[in-house]
Amino acid sequence: MANLAERITVDPEQCGGRPCVRSMRIRVVDVLDLLASGLSHEEVLSELPDLESEDIRACLRFASQRIDHPVVAA
Repeated sequence: MANLAERITVDPEQCGGRPCVRSMRIRVVDVLDLLASGLSHEEVLSELPDLESEDIRACLRFASQRIDHPVVAA
């Protein structure tokens, strides 16, 4: 898999600084929402034709890394 930094970009001047795919105005959350709604990878690619399969995998990996942190119980 390509480096996430090549696929997922964050620019404070674009989409309110939210993570986007390859500096396009396609937010990671938009891709994840489509997948969560039940669309297949092929259907997501049809809905967002500028995306590549590797972009979808990068969005999933990005989300996985963002939520994989230890929780310290007091």
